[in-house]
Amino acid sequence: MLSITISDGRGFTTMRIAQIAPLTESVPPRLYGGTERVVSFLTEQLVAMGHDVTLFASGDSRTSADLAAMWPCALRFDHTIRDAIAPHMLMLEQVCQRADEFDVLHCHLDYWPFPLFSRQDTPFLTTLHGRLDLAELRPVYDCFPEVPLVSISDAQRLPLSDANFVATVQHGLPQDLLTPRHVTPSYLAFLGRICPEKRPDRAIRIARRAGIPLKIAAKVDRVDEAYFRDSIQPMIDGRDVELIGEINDAEKPDFLSGAIALLVPIDWPEPFGLVMIEAMACGTPVIAFNRGSVPEIVEHGVTGLIVESEAEAVEATSRVQRLSRASVRRSFERRFTAQRMAEDYLALYRRLAARARPTLRVVR
Repeated sequence: MLSITISDGRGFTTMRIAQIAPLTESVPPRLYGGTERVVSFLTEQLVAMGHDVTLFASGDSRTSADLAAMWPCALRFDHTIRDAIAPHMLMLEQVCQRADEFDVLHCHLDYWPFPLFSRQDTPFLTTLHGRLDLAELRPVYDCFPEVPLVSISDAQRLPLSDANFVATVQHGLPQDLLTPRHVTPSYLAFLGRICPEKRPDRAIRIARRAGIPLKIAAKVDRVDEAYFRDSIQPMIDGRDVELIGEINDAEKPDFLSGAIALLVPIDWPEPFGLVMIEAMACGTPVIAFNRGSVPEIVEHGVTGLIVESEAEAVEATSRVQRLSRASVRRSFERRFTAQRMAEDYLALYRRLAARARPTLRVVR
């Protein structure tokens, strides 16, 4: 038997939410993949809070939500793929065909959905996960001035400060995903991706000047293979500087807990920097260069130290050891949990739904 009710969006308790993820990695990713990891954390938390969530993602994704498999596996691992845009275009069309099943569409594909989603009636918003300081982006955002945008830091907005940002929602992790281990910290850590903007070369020089071993747990994308081969590999001796490779979430607590500090010597306007809050979850302080989101994430003198140069970073390696690792963990619990992130997004979903036209809701 079907019952049909009308909702204007203002009285939603349980919401019908579509999460639309990139297909490059599974949700969550097998190893590295910041955006897909955040989508997973958000999706699982929303389901745990009682909401009806459909995840549009690759078929090898793992979720407690309803999975709408848009490609058999993550494109990164499908070596038959020559045009990665095509599966994404197909996914966006399929989402549009099902749009009236949802109260809100939440997209994580930057500007890709703007033309199509702007021509249908279900409210949608887009979280921007990448850098916005590229000249070719401005005409795109100027062309769609009413699309609701979410930034992941206030710093990320600066190149497009007049765009329609409706909120900044910082990332969060499940509270018990990464926890401190009872080990004696004995090295510095570099985590994430080996590429010019992340500056692993700086991390190596800082560690060597400080006289502290460095462990690098990072991936090398194809586009960065030449950089790794020519600039980084010659600096790795396997003793003072050790390359571990990519690690998964199960391996991160031991890796990060064993570090005196996580080095984040970035040379670009980092939109967020998930590795920083992963370290904090393990009680590990961060030494980070003052770029992009860093001042919004790191509480200087509490969860880490913000520096302006390699010399300052070297000096910080001794000062950071005086910070309370228990306080670092408490700050994470206060600021960067998946529950806080989900609550922030729910407030946005309800606000968007409240403005939408009344819709027929079919209850089976």
